[in-house]
Amino acid sequence: MAVERLVLLSFPGQNMRHPSRRDWLRFGGLAGLGATFPTMVPPQIRAAATMSAGAAGFGRAKSVIVVFASGGQSQIDTWDPKPNAPLEIRGAFDSIQTAVPGTRFCEHMSQIAKLAGKLCVVRSMSHEDLDHGTAFYLSMTGRYHRRRSGNPLPSPVDHPCHGAILQRVRPSTEFVQSAIHLNGPAEVPIIIGPGQFGGFLGKGYDPLTLGDVTGRELAIPSLLPLADVPVSRLESRQSLLASVERSMTRFNGDKTALDKKALYQQAFSMLSKDRTRSAFDLSAEPEALRDRYGRNRSGQACLLARRLVEAGIPLVTVIWNHNNRGQDKAPSNTDTYGWDNHNDIFTGLKDHLLPRFDQSFSALIEDLDERGMLDETLVVCMGEFGRAPLVKLEPNFAGASPGRKHWPSVYSIVFAGAGVAPGTVVGASDETGGYPASEHFGPWDTTATMFSALGIDPHQEYKDQLNRPYRICEGKVIESIY
Repeated sequence: MAVERLVLLSFPGQNMRHPSRRDWLRFGGLAGLGATFPTMVPPQIRAAATMSAGAAGFGRAKSVIVVFASGGQSQIDTWDPKPNAPLEIRGAFDSIQTAVPGTRFCEHMSQIAKLAGKLCVVRSMSHEDLDHGTAFYLSMTGRYHRRRSGNPLPSPVDHPCHGAILQRVRPSTEFVQSAIHLNGPAEVPIIIGPGQFGGFLGKGYDPLTLGDVTGRELAIPSLLPLADVPVSRLESRQSLLASVERSMTRFNGDKTALDKKALYQQAFSMLSKDRTRSAFDLSAEPEALRDRYGRNRSGQACLLARRLVEAGIPLVTVIWNHNNRGQDKAPSNTDTYGWDNHNDIFTGLKDHLLPRFDQSFSALIEDLDERGMLDETLVVCMGEFGRAPLVKLEPNFAGASPGRKHWPSVYSIVFAGAGVAPGTVVGASDETGGYPASEHFGPWDTTATMFSALGIDPHQEYKDQLNRPYRICEGKVIESIY
């Protein structure tokens, strides 16, 4: 039976049980170092003059959906096949013609291939971080970790993730959260990866993180109203709590107490709003559509992402696979498979990863388009890096057949919607799929593109809790996707 998980304290070793209503009203007490509630302290922002509203794609998106393929998708076995390369490079799969003449995808992505006319594939992404934890951090924050090519634990001094920065510079006026992570937190593979939290902005800026959303129809059952707790009674409890806190003057200015107050405010807000509850209700969707997305963790997370942006959440991240190589422990459970296929890559992709990815990602694009939402929703599909061009058996990893090792030198990501030029390919890799053969881009540029699409200058500054200024990112908008 699937277990639902809500991250209340986003560090390793915590109990990941499903929260009760009481948890919602007390989890602030678990908070660590951090910030005040974002809507209580107006963000201090200074716009930089380096980016104008005239940038390509600026302000075209009401929301952004990030589909994060944790573990590193093989560019050669997905978006950038090399049919003319030697067998040890092109691998075991054939390629197929997509709906865009001259553009080919892997043969096991037939449904996505039919929708290629709505996508823009960037085939020349590149950076220098070689390991999952810090490369994931780079992808989620747009900045290199202070320790490259490793797997560090999350830290209160980390840079904040995209969603935390968005909550700082433009807190939602309709929802308590500006950013939500689904099917998380991302594990890389046995520890919770850094870079998916509020970092130095504090726990009050952590995106709301949900685990398996397939267990029940409402992704957060604790939000269901109880007959013996009407809104008036809930408001009375909130007033009583406020009175108690006002009398505890010795905690004034204490960061932990402020964090606690912030998270109490979030809990009360979520419990009191009907719109919040309905946004998380997957049972409102037709059975046929739920089947189209796939009745599994990643598929239903994609469907919930569509519901959330439809309700007005500006940034939703779907962690496609919560563990980047869970297949080592549960090789028969497709839900656990990650894209980190050092060995057995072709069986793993063919039998587990690609069928679900082809079904669910195509369903998301198709559904957004049919509802008229794709024009105002930027969809980004990315991982932390790609896979090596040479197929090789690695003796230090599980598996009996060859795979591909980590490869950040070149990889592919995909954009769709919100003014992105449909049916296009930007950049190119060389004939082996190993290095860029054109202008290349980095995760910092993806970050800039996302914020610019939301109408936020990516070079704008925000301030931390000590009033120190930070730029949102140092990247540039990938204007060629427009």
